[in-house]
Amino acid sequence: MSNFSTPPQVVEQVAQLGQRIRTARIRRGWSVADLASKAGINRNTLTALELGRPGTAVGVCFTVLWALGLDKTLDAVADPDTDLHGKALESSRRPARAGRSTKPSESYDF
Repeated sequence: MSNFSTPPQVVEQVAQLGQRIRTARIRRGWSVADLASKAGINRNTLTALELGRPGTAVGVCFTVLWALGLDKTLDAVADPDTDLHGKALESSRRPARAGRSTKPSESYDF
């Protein structure tokens, strides 16, 4: 057993995601068994996901979203182009851009 403790904010976000998945399933008129079958998982795993249990594998979550047709909603998750903090850190580590070299002009007046 590890000493890992899920931060409360993460627990809340996982619970919200589970509720969203449940809402999407219900709106489609699917039972837990229907969605579990479409996703290729067992009903207990889907129930754990809908209840927001943090130990549910991320692959299960992605598969369920795929089965619901919501997998494209994941495109913005952790998109490096929207990571303003990471981009700022990266640019602060870049060396200052060197200017053009100014070689002495060799002008010969003949």
